[in-house]
Amino acid sequence: MHQRPLGPFQVSAIGLGCMNLSHAYGVPPSKEDAARLLLRALDLGVTLFDTAALYGFGANETLVGEVLGPHRSRFTLASKCGMQGETFPDGVKRVIDNRPDKLRATCEAALKRLRTDVIDLYYLHRYDKRVPIEESVGALGDLVRAGKVRAIGLSEVSAATLRRAHAEHPIAAVQNEYSLWSRNVELGVLQACRELGVALVAFSPVARGFFAGAVRDAAQLDAKDIRRAMPRFQGENLQKNLALLPPLQALAAEVGCTPTQLALAWLLAQGEHVIPIPGTTSVAHLEEDVAAADLRLPDDVLRRAGELIHQGTVAGPRYNAATQTEIDTEEFDA
Repeated sequence: MHQRPLGPFQVSAIGLGCMNLSHAYGVPPSKEDAARLLLRALDLGVTLFDTAALYGFGANETLVGEVLGPHRSRFTLASKCGMQGETFPDGVKRVIDNRPDKLRATCEAALKRLRTDVIDLYYLHRYDKRVPIEESVGALGDLVRAGKVRAIGLSEVSAATLRRAHAEHPIAAVQNEYSLWSRNVELGVLQACRELGVALVAFSPVARGFFAGAVRDAAQLDAKDIRRAMPRFQGENLQKNLALLPPLQALAAEVGCTPTQLALAWLLAQGEHVIPIPGTTSVAHLEEDVAAADLRLPDDVLRRAGELIHQGTVAGPRYNAATQTEIDTEEFDA
């Protein structure tokens, strides 16, 4: 696979988001199946693997460490801090906490779970508005100087926050949602990344499986699947969005690829600093995703894809109102 720059690293143009091997989309695969997928990704040339303390409340970092630890020199390892599970009397809950002491403690625990001496790229998973971004990024900078982290990233941040953070310590990557149907980064972050030499790592690049036809009825999703709470997968919004699939499928068929591959190729065409990280539990889907890196589609096809699916044609906001309050990015009016 051809490579793209990410801070001090050169990584595969398409990386792997490891989240759904442990978290978010219902019952995760067995450890054996998850290991098979991770190792197949490595064999296919994927060199950017993305995890977080949040995913499975540490279980995903443990999985990645156990399976990929013996191959540590072959890939760039990315993880995240600042949002993780905390134990309360009624169970473990997700908490956003960017205080420096918490970031340092989360990093130490992550290093043990990941079975490594250093994390290549360490993101602030969410911007905690109770803590100045300069203070949180300064703490991550201390981890760089201590040799525990090689480069710093931010996730779900606005262009203004990126610029403030970058003035405190060089930022290697911003990981925001970006796809045909989530275009918020085009309001400022995409250009700010280009100007500052920061990679834009695109999570949920195939619309949380929607472009693959994976969601036809939210009621059929697992009870713990986070898409159940996302407006685009609910009721009338979902029915309107499903109407976008047949023309996308027809457009992909014109050039002999799948809708998922078209969506990934469209992202790659938005700039050499854009790196999609699709996630999957299926080896077949993994192989399909990786093959998109070699597609060279006509500009007209990419243009038509962008005109078919965008914020004006998609029904519903990205998140529900409660989750949206946690997000720092610029958003189109819902």
